[in-house]
Amino acid sequence: MTSGGIEGSMHTTGATVCAAWSGKLRQPLVIKMRTHSFDLKVAPVGAVALVASALVAGCSSTETLSSAYLPTAPVGSSTADVYRGTSDYASYAARDRALASRPQLHTYNYGAIYAGTVDEGVTIPAFDYTKINSRYLRQQVNYFGPEAPGTIVVDARRKLLYLVEPNGVATRYGIAVGKEGYGWTGSAVLQWKQTWPTWTPPKEMIERKPELAKYAEGMQGDADNPLGARAMYLFKNGKDTLYRIHGTTKPFSIGKAASSGCFRMINQDVIDLYSRVNRKASVQVRPQISAEITSGR
Repeated sequence: MTSGGIEGSMHTTGATVCAAWSGKLRQPLVIKMRTHSFDLKVAPVGAVALVASALVAGCSSTETLSSAYLPTAPVGSSTADVYRGTSDYASYAARDRALASRPQLHTYNYGAIYAGTVDEGVTIPAFDYTKINSRYLRQQVNYFGPEAPGTIVVDARRKLLYLVEPNGVATRYGIAVGKEGYGWTGSAVLQWKQTWPTWTPPKEMIERKPELAKYAEGMQGDADNPLGARAMYLFKNGKDTLYRIHGTTKPFSIGKAASSGCFRMINQDVIDLYSRVNRKASVQVRPQISAEITSGR
């Protein structure tokens, strides 16, 4: 790169853009992003190495997330500075100061939280957390979204669920999402909650799997019930969406598109979420949440 700087544009079918650079800028780097394209403009520089990439799968795993949701259809007139929709910090330094003022993130003892237990008389086996990608294990992360504490935000693509907390953090859990053709995104309300819920397969599921007809009147909650230890029922405009956030008898399906549309969680995790979320909580299910790395810039 010459000292005269660069000016240009790049177009991609991806919707998430990451940028990394080194060297010193005489003027700030400005990145403007459209839904399916972005323009890069760099003021005159000294020695600068700039790398920018647009990835359909999004950025690499990160501890800091934003709920600047990716739209489901292109919006050609929508442009925004990289910080818009995350937080209105004027610079990375301002964001770093905000991060420094936040409480230290909690770290979990996975051997303890995923240990076997007896819950309301039902035995829950230990979960071998060493056999799953660690990104799907419970963890507290920095969060820059606009939602109020108590909101549940689901990233369907990355198969992650966030419980927004005060002070700019969220608890993140791994989930399984709907199989291709059975996924759902949108907004809902957590209408009611149930421990060791009765599972009643919907008529459409029985039509697909006739062997489930024996449970048409309901399967009582126990260790074999596919809803697991807890269920939270999602309603929209006062009507049951038939989608649930619930536990599972198949914890190694977490991180996959494996359910019939509901959001599965490890039983130990769904018990934790259930204990911390209120009825009438807002639930935002998005195709994908924009993620931004705040270190190694």
